[in-house]
Amino acid sequence: MRIVIIGGGPGGYEAALVAAEHASDVTVVSREGLGGNSVLWDCVPSKALIVSAQAMGWMQSANRLGVRLEGGTDIGDHSTVAMAAVMDRVKGLASNQSADIGKKVAASGVRIIEGEGRVLGPQRVEVREPGGAVSELPADAILVATGSNPRVLPFSAPDAERVFTSRELYELRELPERLIVVGSGATGAEYAQAFSKFGADVHLISSRDQVLPKEDPDAAAVIEDAFERWGMTIHRQRRAVDMERSADGVRVRVGDDEWVEGTHALYCIGQVPAVEGLGLEEAGVDTSGGTIPVDGVSRTSVPTIYAAGDVTGGTMLASVAAMQGRNAMWHALGQAVEPLRRDAIAACIFTAPEVATVGLTSEQIPTAQMPVETVTLDLAGNPRAKMAEHTEGFIKIHALAGSGTVLGGAVVAAGASDLITPLSVAVYNRLTVSQLAHSLTIYPSMGGSVQETARLLMARQEPW
Repeated sequence: MRIVIIGGGPGGYEAALVAAEHASDVTVVSREGLGGNSVLWDCVPSKALIVSAQAMGWMQSANRLGVRLEGGTDIGDHSTVAMAAVMDRVKGLASNQSADIGKKVAASGVRIIEGEGRVLGPQRVEVREPGGAVSELPADAILVATGSNPRVLPFSAPDAERVFTSRELYELRELPERLIVVGSGATGAEYAQAFSKFGADVHLISSRDQVLPKEDPDAAAVIEDAFERWGMTIHRQRRAVDMERSADGVRVRVGDDEWVEGTHALYCIGQVPAVEGLGLEEAGVDTSGGTIPVDGVSRTSVPTIYAAGDVTGGTMLASVAAMQGRNAMWHALGQAVEPLRRDAIAACIFTAPEVATVGLTSEQIPTAQMPVETVTLDLAGNPRAKMAEHTEGFIKIHALAGSGTVLGGAVVAAGASDLITPLSVAVYNRLTVSQLAHSLTIYPSMGGSVQETARLLMARQEPW
């Protein structure tokens, strides 16, 4: 079977691997290295940047842990960030990861073409290569996985010197003295805290009362407290409406006559699905809402054309894109496939502490139309958390009253991206809190608090 994939991000390359495993003739058309936005500009580089910021945080806590320079000097007082070195490492990791993915995909027998892909019809794709060569590829099935691009306001065009989106940020060579971060969602929160730990004076512009407006309110409260204790300034209920640049700085207008001044500005105001210029409308694919609507197996309004990842809207996560891509290929190749379960998607925000969630949220409970029991366990009593000075945060589990089936949960903790895994497995497989509570965990460990929370919930309505 002939498969043509436009886009080399997680949705594209994971789909290519699946199709190759089933002996298909697979071609991936990608305008940049494999890995796409996730590997080159988003997940990999941003999380690598955060690791460097965490190292700065460790330096500040070293003295309390009894680790000091010779002579008893506090390491934290002599720590500084070499921004150029951080960015070189970040870009190097992204490039290496992209190259590794490219080698893996090529080794599976997939043909990779650098260029721009355009859908000419239900079974044809046009490819324009950088040198100007144009060719057409026949396809029994087409997958569109072109990702998204940072949203830019009319006045916020990035210049990679004073004004940035996540695409240009890694060109920084010096630490911004006073950084204005516009947008308090996941991306804005991550970058704001990272640069605050590096030592920048960070001003976070939030259009809501609380940062991380789409997250559990209790989790957002923990993060806000961590931000402000580190010295960040949060401008609540403010929205960027204009910006002025000068030779030595920027200022962002957030009200009728209210400005926030800084040396640099970073805009983290969402992503725009990359659906333009792909020929989809002419091929009959619905893109009227600025996205590509798909069903549970990633099929568009045209049966031979599938879509995966950010272009489909909804939850823009690498893990979701990858699963959509795999589902598309399994379905196109006639394999058994379970539709994507959006009620079981796990996500994480890599602040300190991290915020990870899966399934039913606290805000959804009032309209869930079923009885839900919730237990929240603070991490202050966890022995492992005390050892590492990671006592901020909690474990929260939602379960169906009566049966104890785990419906969702939130973890706010260092390493929440790993701690959410047992809850994710429980939600996907409809396990009960009793099953979680009877599973053995390591002592001492942060994971022990997940088991304890399940046990507390189990005790609410025994027998479960």
